Amino acid sequence: MNAPRDNMPEVGAETYLFASGNGSHITWLTDALSRLGSVVVLGPDTKSIDERIALLGPVAVFIDFSLDQSEAAGPLHQRLKRDWPALPVLATGVSSEPAAMLAALRAGVDDFVDMSAAPADAVSTLRTLIERRSSQQVSTRGRTLALLGARAGLGVTTLATSLALTLNDVLAQAQAQAQAARGAARAARHGVALLDLGLPARDGLLYLDTQSGFSFVDGVRNLRRLDQTLLHTALAHHSSGVAVLPLPASLAQVREISHADSVALIKRLTDFFDFQIADLGGFSTIDFVAQTVREAQRTWVVCDQSIGAIVSTANLLKDLRTREVDTTHLSLVVNKFDSHVDLTAKDIAERLELPLHHVIPARSAPLLSAASRGEMLVRTARNDPYSQAVAGLARGLQQEFMSPTGQPPAKDPRWSALISRFRKSPSEG
Repeated sequence: MNAPRDNMPEVGAETYLFASGNGSHITWLTDALSRLGSVVVLGPDTKSIDERIALLGPVAVFIDFSLDQSEAAGPLHQRLKRDWPALPVLATGVSSEPAAMLAALRAGVDDFVDMSAAPADAVSTLRTLIERRSSQQVSTRGRTLALLGARAGLGVTTLATSLALTLNDVLAQAQAQAQAARGAARAARHGVALLDLGLPARDGLLYLDTQSGFSFVDGVRNLRRLDQTLLHTALAHHSSGVAVLPLPASLAQVREISHADSVALIKRLTDFFDFQIADLGGFSTIDFVAQTVREAQRTWVVCDQSIGAIVSTANLLKDLRTREVDTTHLSLVVNKFDSHVDLTAKDIAERLELPLHHVIPARSAPLLSAASRGEMLVRTARNDPYSQAVAGLARGLQQEFMSPTGQPPAKDPRWSALISRFRKSPSEG
């Protein structure tokens, strides 16, 4: 059975999935983990588990291996380890059923929770597993930066494409220097991907003078087939090496895919790229924007000094809050800034109730001149104020999320945050 709507977790709470149809077991685990987060219940044979994982980003999945639940438990565990290998999977059962416990351990679960023991033991087992993962785990996921623009014309696509090119150069330079100095190994992922999802559609491709026959919708449809070979051959690549995944030429195709599958693709692509820059400038489907913001490690809201842009951006933020998106983690980039206009970047940030992250100067003439030649200003005029501002953004991302070798840090900071939360929470069930 799928979890009822009233079993969905509150936004911001840690989420745990439990594949079980046994009511007493569901109650036991829900009570045991109540101080750590919410338990979302899934039937052992559920077909929606991929969607739930993509939407909720659970800390761990528990599978009921009790005798009355065991038939579907093994196949579900195999599927999770195949499709979601980084997700911890724990079995539950009771010690009075040793056959169930043996079956779970033979299946290769990460750990076992005995529901005939004290609820505090479940917390202890989970804590131990998370600590073990933290000490062993090497981050294999890249980072996603979402750029939001409430309407077309704010320069979001120009900023997204410029940032993708510049960040790719920054990462490549950092890695080359590290390899030369210390013989550092090359990262498994390479560089930066631009998700060209803004409107007007496919402008990112146009600015990069690149063509693509493989779209975001194609990526969703081939989600389970994605690997390094497919991405290398199917995705468009700019001469710099930046990969580009645009909307389809026919936007009607977008209605054929779900928001959950779209977000699952974004999450899956982090296995292959150090960074993804998601251009959502002018994107009209607010539910997809909200889900992407939840998935992204950073979200920048792009706005200029015009009254129309400020009002539209305020409405966008209101729509996100209505969908329970925590906008306190968003920050503002004021684009096309003209110091002669009697409206400062700080004023705009205060009106939108967002922290001011960066200011990009108005450089419409140089940008248009470069575009008319089929070039990007950040590559042809690196000393231009616009190029310098974008380079500052790229260096900031590199310093925040990457090690000096140009590779992701050895440990995913999420594990450290979880351990800290465990230590602050009482152990009693």
